[in-house]
Amino acid sequence: MTHHLDASQFTQDQQFEADIVIIGSGAGGGIAAEQLAQAGFSVLLLEEGAYYTRDDFVMEERWAYPNLYQEGAARKTRDQAIGILQGRTVGGSTTVNWTTSIRTPKLTLDYWQSEFDLNFSGANELTPYFEKAEQRLNIQPWPVPPNGNNSVLQRGCQALGWEHTIISRNVNGCANLGYCGMGCPINGKQSMLVSTIPAALALGASLISRISVRKFSWQGGNITGIEAVPVDQHFQPRNDIRIGIRAKHYILAAGAIGSPAILLRSKVPNPSGRLGKHTYLHPSLISGALFAEEINGHAGAPQSIYSDQFVWPATDHIGYKLEAAPVHPVLMATKLLGTGEQHAALMQQFNRLQVTIALLRDGFHPQSQGGRVLLDSQQQPVLDYPITDYLWQGARRALLSMAELQFAAGARQVLPIHHDAKLYNSWREAKAAIDALPMQKYRQTVASAHVMGGCNMSVDPGKGVVNQQGRHHQLQNLSVFDGSILPTSLGANPQLTIYGMTWLNCQLLRSELTTA
Repeated sequence: MTHHLDASQFTQDQQFEADIVIIGSGAGGGIAAEQLAQAGFSVLLLEEGAYYTRDDFVMEERWAYPNLYQEGAARKTRDQAIGILQGRTVGGSTTVNWTTSIRTPKLTLDYWQSEFDLNFSGANELTPYFEKAEQRLNIQPWPVPPNGNNSVLQRGCQALGWEHTIISRNVNGCANLGYCGMGCPINGKQSMLVSTIPAALALGASLISRISVRKFSWQGGNITGIEAVPVDQHFQPRNDIRIGIRAKHYILAAGAIGSPAILLRSKVPNPSGRLGKHTYLHPSLISGALFAEEINGHAGAPQSIYSDQFVWPATDHIGYKLEAAPVHPVLMATKLLGTGEQHAALMQQFNRLQVTIALLRDGFHPQSQGGRVLLDSQQQPVLDYPITDYLWQGARRALLSMAELQFAAGARQVLPIHHDAKLYNSWREAKAAIDALPMQKYRQTVASAHVMGGCNMSVDPGKGVVNQQGRHHQLQNLSVFDGSILPTSLGANPQLTIYGMTWLNCQLLRSELTTA
């Protein structure tokens, strides 16, 4: 077969075979495709999204969101209380993310060891694999001065004496455009789309795009095949054509909503009862600030500074990471508050708007158990994600921290993104108002670009879906290589964690399959 096929163009049923089939082409699937193609295996890579390249990336939100994101960038939790930004294109979320690359925090790994017996030391030490990924994808601290948006974050931290760090980015030849979320038009972002996937295809791997894997066939302790269908122009599964795929080994890398969904549809063994459960976001709060000078938050690297001042609090409170978010018209218009004249007045001050976000670190407390992936009547996944009082308390503290930071950086006015908030003229005024805001869904805006868990790893099959190597506890020829294997959220943007873990687990899988 040719190296790329578009399943939406199929006119009759199809059958494919390969040594290894990989479902999903994001951070996990992309790394696995190159590693296993290098080892000489015939690799077939499947992607629900379309195969768009830099010539398609026109830096316009109206094109990017419908074509490159799950559910047209309108994916939400079951009760519509949390918006979820997830990629759906060749390269997955790596094609549309903001390039932030952070190693797994040591305190997160320590927690996993205490709760799930996962030991990332000795032969399982991740550092060499982080280094390999950093070299492969040119991940290094961003050497350019931060844009206006990130400068505010840096200035505020300096004024308050808060910890802050220059972000490492997976870019090479970056022009500092600021439109990373719409796909990089110059191939500067070292996503899977421009790095590992082309390398795998050059080594003989094949890619099928616009294909939806519906379920695995399995018998005893082995998967025997995949049932898939093409998707239509709206990326919805079609029923007129069937695609059968067989392989020796199957790798699931469809993301922390997609991977559990496929396993749930397949009714695979689930003795731990954890499949699809303990799915974690970094529930994120937003704070806008108006400055006297122009910020131009749409221009320049979207994220180049972060603060871990509050990620690991000494108390029992939930931690949160402070970052900046790019300011683009549609993204902002859908998140800013008010109606009519009030909303229009804010949009008129667009270039003076700075946006800070706080990412809550869910999953480290009895009252933060995350959500659950369910199947709707069409067998499509939905994420049920109750927001507990514990999370709401963290949300309020995060709004307070962001307002304090923005005023310390020189903001004229601060606007917590909450439906009962308004523009506040001083830190004192904002603090009193935020203390009184009702923390409840639909009033408090919550969003997330990170989804983790749902197929969590654990040494004990009673506590997880896969083992530390990503191998399914009950199905011998199935590995899961994506963010779904993480037992909690990370407290850091997840792509580098997935790169490192997948690289390590691919080495182990290569050795095993080569000697088998």
